[in-house]
Amino acid sequence: MTTLGKASYTGLFRHALDDKNRITIPSSWRAAHAEGETFLATPHPDGYIAILPPAEVEKLHAKFAQVPLSDGPGQDFAARFFSRTQALSFDKQGRIMLNPELLAFAGVEKEAVLVGSLTKFSLYSQERWAKVEQRTSGENYGDLMRRLGI
Repeated sequence: MTTLGKASYTGLFRHALDDKNRITIPSSWRAAHAEGETFLATPHPDGYIAILPPAEVEKLHAKFAQVPLSDGPGQDFAARFFSRTQALSFDKQGRIMLNPELLAFAGVEKEAVLVGSLTKFSLYSQERWAKVEQRTSGENYGDLMRRLGI
């Protein structure tokens, strides 16, 4: 069981969006968080939505805080990155509501695949997740583990 403050996002869950673009987050993923904690949802260049929990948001905050105001390209990137990022928190039923732009970016219409990656989680369309599974299956799986030192 996860304890408050130390989250482990593991597993895969298939959930439907409701008519307000809300999706239920697994209770085991929510258990480490107090009500009202802020997460960030951001489009990932590989076509999914990365959901960053508070611990990851703090790391991101520290990195962007180091970009000097005089660094024009760095400031431009920060503006572009955060203009596409949505702050969110769980409601009392454990749902998050995603904006239509993020959902369209990820190709999510009604069904989504929530995938844990230990320190954060991601939201994929079923089609894009199927491509990830294909890319990382078979012999590639062992090669990827070795590359990561696991």
